[in-house]
Amino acid sequence: MTDHARVSALHVAKATRLPMRAVDRVEVETGRGIVGDRYHGTKHRHVTVQSQEALDEAAEAYGRPVPVELTRRNVTISGAAVPRTPGARLRLGPVLLEVVRVAAPCKLLDDTIGPGAQEALRRRAGSVCRVLEGGEVELGAEYAVEHDPA
Repeated sequence: MTDHARVSALHVAKATRLPMRAVDRVEVETGRGIVGDRYHGTKHRHVTVQSQEALDEAAEAYGRPVPVELTRRNVTISGAAVPRTPGARLRLGPVLLEVVRVAAPCKLLDDTIGPGAQEALRRRAGSVCRVLEGGEVELGAEYAVEHDPA
C-alpha cells in the first residue's frame, strides 16, 4: 500500500444492463452494498473494486484505452493493487470490505468496449466484495489493504 492510494472513480447502475453512472459519493450499507446500485441487497456481491493500474495493463494488452466506466465496476482505486484473495480486507475511507472472489470480466465488455476487451481484462478485472462496515465513500477517499491472506 502506498501513501497516495485513493478512490479515483465511483460508478453505479440501477439495473444490470443499464449504463454505469459516475458519482462523487456513495452510501454503503453494512451487509447490503451501495444504495441505488443494482447489487444492493444481494447476498455477497455488494461492491466491485478495480485498480487503475490493472486497467492500464489491460489497455496495453488490448491496444487501446479501457474506459473505467465501461468495466462495470463500482469503485476504481489509483495508486495500489486490489487483492483478489477471498478474505482480504480493504478499507475505503470509513468502509470496510472483504473480498469474496475475483470479478470475472463478462461478455458485455466486448459489446461496450470492443471485441477482445473481455480477454484483455481477464485477471485484471478487480474483486467482488461484501460490506463488513458501511459508511459514505467519496472521490479521493483513502484506500488501504488491512488484511491480505495471500
